[in-house]
Amino acid sequence: MSTTSGIKHPELSDIFNRDEERVNWHDDTLWWIRAKRDKAAHSISEWELLRETASQIKDNVLSNLHNYLVEFEAKAQANGIVVHWAANAEEHNKIVLSLLKAKGINQMVKSKSMLTEECHLNEYLEKNGIDVIDSDLGERIVQLAKEPPSHIVLPCIHKKKEEIGQLFHEHLGTAEGVSDPQVLTETARIHLRETFLTRRSALTGVNFAIAETGEFVVCTNEGNADMGAHLADIHIASMGIEKLLPKKKHLSVFLRLLTRSATGQPITTYSSHFKKPRKGQEMHIVLVDNGRSVQLGRESFRNSLKCIRCGACMNTCPVYRRSGGHSYHNAIAGPIGAILAPNLDMKEYADLPFASTLCGSCTNVCPVKIDIHDQLYKWRQVIVKEGHSPAAKTIAMKVMDFTLSSPTRFKLAGKIGRWTLKNAPFTVNNQLNLWFKNREMPTPPKESFSEWFKKNNK
Repeated sequence: MSTTSGIKHPELSDIFNRDEERVNWHDDTLWWIRAKRDKAAHSISEWELLRETASQIKDNVLSNLHNYLVEFEAKAQANGIVVHWAANAEEHNKIVLSLLKAKGINQMVKSKSMLTEECHLNEYLEKNGIDVIDSDLGERIVQLAKEPPSHIVLPCIHKKKEEIGQLFHEHLGTAEGVSDPQVLTETARIHLRETFLTRRSALTGVNFAIAETGEFVVCTNEGNADMGAHLADIHIASMGIEKLLPKKKHLSVFLRLLTRSATGQPITTYSSHFKKPRKGQEMHIVLVDNGRSVQLGRESFRNSLKCIRCGACMNTCPVYRRSGGHSYHNAIAGPIGAILAPNLDMKEYADLPFASTLCGSCTNVCPVKIDIHDQLYKWRQVIVKEGHSPAAKTIAMKVMDFTLSSPTRFKLAGKIGRWTLKNAPFTVNNQLNLWFKNREMPTPPKESFSEWFKKNNK
């Protein structure tokens, strides 16, 4: 489901780029985080071995996913966890709602979960009378702003501290004009403390699940998942079926990669293991497909299911950094979102694989070695073949194909282009030319390379 009513990446990028100051610090901040990632990665000699090991473990998981899911279910049930299966977002949301209704609960505290963003759980629960508060600070900020997250790890990276201060003034009662991060954080802590102490239900995401033991792991830097889950009468965990690891010993590989890739930290502040409910508590886990089986069956794109949601590809991507996460009109933005979204709805998200320079930096930083830029290129081919590319782009490509397939036509087009740039530049240097909007057109050469080469190669 798109949150932008059909507006596509180019138009949404234009909106973000109207605020040049915001674009510049958004770009600089994310590149600073990318630099921290590089420093953390280079600090351990076995970094590339860890990446290769993680990639191979995930290859094994994807090749045997059916077996590991059955094993995980059996072990989790033996531990006292109730396991639910959801084929899609609608089923997931209905399961969560039914669990709350069965307990007579109409309030829930939720920690970060990109899967629930993908399923639009908050909106669904609110329409059905459930009050949901996101307890991750960044998620709470965008929730107050009635916006989706713009980044996997940094949900409100697009917000200035002054804007956050205004939100807190309007919703949490801080003095007007206060934007000191320490004051705002303390305000949020007091606000969320009451939430943790009074809400009987908590929902968390799942970073990793262990087939061998039936436990799952949630990684946070704020401890909010622990506060919610340990104080609630019912703990619900939402998990994409690809989050499995075969054995507990494999977990250390991914914990060493995850936060170094995400924020440059050596490890998350809290890596919390949930194996069984405490006495008197219910613990449920909802295993969600929502297109993952389809992606698994796409040979060219199945590796995207290795993703551990670190956000490293976003931090390095020159397009994401300068167009903002909301321009991707999808729960998951950036390069990884651009290869996951078309699997859910190829027509709706046909624009996203084209929102890339194909520079390959995303692939280079991916901790599980997903071939992201290759998949972006392959998605472009699929989208064009399926007829989902814009009509103007399709026509332009056909014109280019016609021109470039004949040496005579190519030479003639070159002569016409040089003459036009020299004698009628206004036909090219105008706002109708998307290339000209952000670039100066080149000075026309006096002759083509072929003419120069023929004259000088004697």
